[in-house]
Amino acid sequence: MKKKLFAVLMAAAMTASLTACGSASDDSTADKSQSGDAQTESAESGASDAEKTEDGAASDSDKVYKIGICQLVEHEALDAATQGFQDALKEKLGDNVTFDLQNAQNEQTNCATICNGFVSGNVDLIMANATPSLQAASAATNQIPILGTSITDYATALGQSDFTGTSGTNISGTSDLAPIDQQEDMILELIPDAKEVGIVYCSAEPNSKFQAQQMEAALEEDKIAYKEYTASDSNEIQAVMTNACSSSDCLYIPTDNTMAASVSLIKDIALQYKMPVIAGEAGICEGGIATLSISYYDLGYATGNMAYEILVNGANVAEMPIEYAEATTKQYNQANCEALGITIPDGYEPIASE
Repeated sequence: MKKKLFAVLMAAAMTASLTACGSASDDSTADKSQSGDAQTESAESGASDAEKTEDGAASDSDKVYKIGICQLVEHEALDAATQGFQDALKEKLGDNVTFDLQNAQNEQTNCATICNGFVSGNVDLIMANATPSLQAASAATNQIPILGTSITDYATALGQSDFTGTSGTNISGTSDLAPIDQQEDMILELIPDAKEVGIVYCSAEPNSKFQAQQMEAALEEDKIAYKEYTASDSNEIQAVMTNACSSSDCLYIPTDNTMAASVSLIKDIALQYKMPVIAGEAGICEGGIATLSISYYDLGYATGNMAYEILVNGANVAEMPIEYAEATTKQYNQANCEALGITIPDGYEPIASE
């Protein structure tokens, strides 16, 4: 009996000892597990740091980039540039990029409000479509990268008299400037009897003033007279166009957002006065006879590629040269030419009608 009782007590003692050992082992394992997790987190953090490029750009495949787009106004050229920009980044980043696209309705104050909102929202990059948008973005931040598109002249837009092709700031982008001398050649070719050219644009758009000055210099070389007709906003276009058509042999309208937004009105007046219009871009040529065209979609696409280099590959926006359209095309508006009795020579392509 005593032997049995002793055996029972020994078994109980051994069981208690094993239970105690098991608890100690579990605690130790948990401690080791926690320590291992901490080491893993540290290693992952180190790996993340190691994945950064020398200029600080992270190659985190899970990052979703936020891009704010400020487009001055809706019209064919700017819409195409925005679409090209988005398509380029979507092709490269897929679902890892989001866009906050806002339209300023051709108001400078709206551009400022939109761009300040992008800064408050801490976007990764701002795309400014048209000169007033770029100026508003520049005023809103000197830290967030800014890319412009549909900008005619960056020196004029940024007020940099010593501009050399790179801004030296947080701004770069693409230009929609087509060679002005070739546009003047179109006037000489299509309206050879023109004695005075009316130059029509919005005085509130510095990019338009720049093109007007370039055209004036080209006309002076060929001893052709010219006169400027400027509207401060869309409300003045009808009066300005009527005045210009009454006093000119032909009109030149540069790439101008205010004019482009009122192109139907321009077309009506031009056809009423049987006035040939050489336009700075294809959208405005709805009211004209011919244009030296660039692809705004391709321009926006090139801007999207620049954005990718900045966001993913760490390119320094301050050192990125302004890019220009790779090709130009001589185009004509067939319906308007027929209405005005103008024969288009070889070398021009018809603008596709919608």
